[in-house]
Amino acid sequence: MTGDAVEPGGVRLRVWAPSHARVDAEILDAGGRAVRVVRMEPRGGWFEAFLDGAGPGLTYRFRVDGSGLFPDPASRFQPLGVHGPSRVVGGAFPWTDSSWRGTSAEDAIFYEVHVGTATREGTFDVLIPHLAELKALGITVLELMPVADFPGEHNWGYDGVQPRAPARAYGGPEGLRRLVDAAHALEIGVILDFVASHLGPEGNYLGAFAREAFASRRTPWGEALDYSRREVRDFVAEAAESWVRDYHLDGLRLDATHAVGDDSETHILREIADRARAAAPGRRVLVVAEDERNDARLVAPAPEGFGLDAVWADDFHHQVRRALAGDRDGYYADFSGTSEDLARTMRDGWFFRGQWSRALGHPRGTPPEGLAPARFVHCIQNHDQIGNRAFGDRLGRSVDGAAYRTASALLLLSPYTPLLFMGQEWNATTPFLFFTDHEPELGRKVTEGRRREFARFAGFSSQEIPDPQAPRTFESSKLDRAEALRAPHAGVLALYRELIALRSHPAMRKRDRASFRVRALGPDAVELERCGAKTRLRLIACLRSGLEVDLGSHWRMVLFSEDERFGGRGRAAGGLQGGRLLLRGAGAAVLERDE
Repeated sequence: MTGDAVEPGGVRLRVWAPSHARVDAEILDAGGRAVRVVRMEPRGGWFEAFLDGAGPGLTYRFRVDGSGLFPDPASRFQPLGVHGPSRVVGGAFPWTDSSWRGTSAEDAIFYEVHVGTATREGTFDVLIPHLAELKALGITVLELMPVADFPGEHNWGYDGVQPRAPARAYGGPEGLRRLVDAAHALEIGVILDFVASHLGPEGNYLGAFAREAFASRRTPWGEALDYSRREVRDFVAEAAESWVRDYHLDGLRLDATHAVGDDSETHILREIADRARAAAPGRRVLVVAEDERNDARLVAPAPEGFGLDAVWADDFHHQVRRALAGDRDGYYADFSGTSEDLARTMRDGWFFRGQWSRALGHPRGTPPEGLAPARFVHCIQNHDQIGNRAFGDRLGRSVDGAAYRTASALLLLSPYTPLLFMGQEWNATTPFLFFTDHEPELGRKVTEGRRREFARFAGFSSQEIPDPQAPRTFESSKLDRAEALRAPHAGVLALYRELIALRSHPAMRKRDRASFRVRALGPDAVELERCGAKTRLRLIACLRSGLEVDLGSHWRMVLFSEDERFGGRGRAAGGLQGGRLLLRGAGAAVLERDE
């Protein structure tokens, strides 16, 4: 199932179709007309053909057992979408990043982007000029939501069905290469959200060639792949390799790893990581899991663990959201949002370490001891936590500016690896909704399912839930970048720049478990201390009603989230005077002392 390969003298086409007697390759001209049909040679469940004199730009599709015309399931480019023919992509590109060596989890500040809504035009190329803004902010890694081709013109990407073909709606293979090369020129890494758990429901033509590729179980999002078969493992692992090798990506964020079923001796997640890293000799390649289980094996070294670099740890988000916005539906029922539980979550990296989950009805989590803080990716917003809300509303819609700035300080000054969602740095007001562009019948089912999903939540009616299929749902999710220049958003952006710059402070450079302490300060505040060789930083974050703390002498204020330049109330919100810190309401103070 390796798809097409440009070789000396021509192009080789190869596809796995073990239960079929015949596969033909139909070759198309530039106008989409069939000009040649080549019968492919059967070879032990595979069919193969070598086309003399062919090269990049060759357009083709397959006919199976004399009926139907299907794209290559391992296609590298779908110029007319997932239902159309496949096109051979050349490997030549004028890369300028030969000196780039990648980034590490210890240095990573992730910035999650949906390419289609990050700009009005929604393409790789139009995103390039905005990379300088991310560099100025202090971002080190751009994390792209899935760009493997999907049905329609807009989609989150998790309905992808061509796991190695950059979406033509975003600019295809060449656009992605230009984006990555430009990011590397600014010393920004790029990783890709990669889906290994399933293929989407529309345009999934893999089954036309090999029903054997799918497991008997299903995921909530589509058909699960059967990783007991070597051919299926190669299909997915080769796709992972190709993103790193052919597009110079710096790693992968593996989606929903808790739903990737595999009982093999070497789990497919570990194989994906190993093969992705091997595809970029001399360059660091990050592999990050998204996993709801709080499972330490994911980042434990092989062979005991899977050897991944980091894992999303959403318990921090849930505690912050419960504390500041009061959410209690669904999985939020497991979280109290108290200062004690938030401090514990910040000490451990995640909250659930084996105790009973009321939301799940079974124990959740494993002990995190021995795992470096860099292994945990924390956030206060991401695409799921915004987009899976009924109205796609961001945190700033539910809390005031002071609380938002306080949460931002907790995220960016902790020793854990922070992730920002696009627009978070200026407290964007635009929603990020769930949107699709499926064929009408499937689209109708998606719309109905979305409305059923929220029918059990208080305060929603099915008529109010935005229709994922409606073009306005997609359009309203596009960032309004002009917001960042206006008050109060410009103040939030200034705060984010200063908070990220503080991560280079001598007291924050060490990020092991001995380098920080966290404790609750009464019912409404937490204190985080970061310890350097010669200096100490102290973050005091009040979540709600205010706080007065006797600090003693020698502490000086480094940053106050409620300064007027950040959009705060200035002295009316409190400050440091005579060794006493006063916070009137939510706010975060960063203090420094020489040791």
